[in-house]
Amino acid sequence: MVRIDDSQPVTKCWLSPTELDQLERVAGRDGWEREIAVQLMGRCGLRASEVAGPSDADLRYSDEGDVWLFAVRGKNTKGGGKQTRDAWMPQAVADDLHKYSRERGLDPADPWVTASTDSIRRWVREAAHTLAAETDAPRWNAVSSHDLRRSWATQHLVERQVDVRTMMSIGGWSDYSAIEPYLAAPTEARIGDAMRTGE
Repeated sequence: MVRIDDSQPVTKCWLSPTELDQLERVAGRDGWEREIAVQLMGRCGLRASEVAGPSDADLRYSDEGDVWLFAVRGKNTKGGGKQTRDAWMPQAVADDLHKYSRERGLDPADPWVTASTDSIRRWVREAAHTLAAETDAPRWNAVSSHDLRRSWATQHLVERQVDVRTMMSIGGWSDYSAIEPYLAAPTEARIGDAMRTGE
């Protein structure tokens, strides 16, 4: 793990891109839908409660931004009812979803993932526990579905230095106080990269 914080009652984990790849592959052993769910959380930053719902009808390519975006109906961090936002999708995930939709014969309005939020959370726990056993790395046992979103946010905010306003927009945070906990300390690799540029 890039980092683990077990100082609170709930352990927080940050996965590296390589660890996320591992988790996706293990989840996919029990079905492609599970792998897609992990990608939507770990590569697109969705909350577990937002994974079931988006479909091909919600996905669009923005020529202006040269980017894939998709409509997500999710939590309003200011309170109140759910709100819709455009989430960002990496090209590799869009490619997987196009193939997945074709092979499954999904209609444009058919959701990519149809499982309940509890099932999606369970899928992540099961894949993480399998990895813990297979790699003899018990830290995997602490990984939760929210750690995928946490890892995604930290990777972009801290390691890639994507501006906070962009992350708030695509991640569904309504104000700075809601995204501030994701502004974790940089990894040693990031510190080295940042400091070498000034030499």
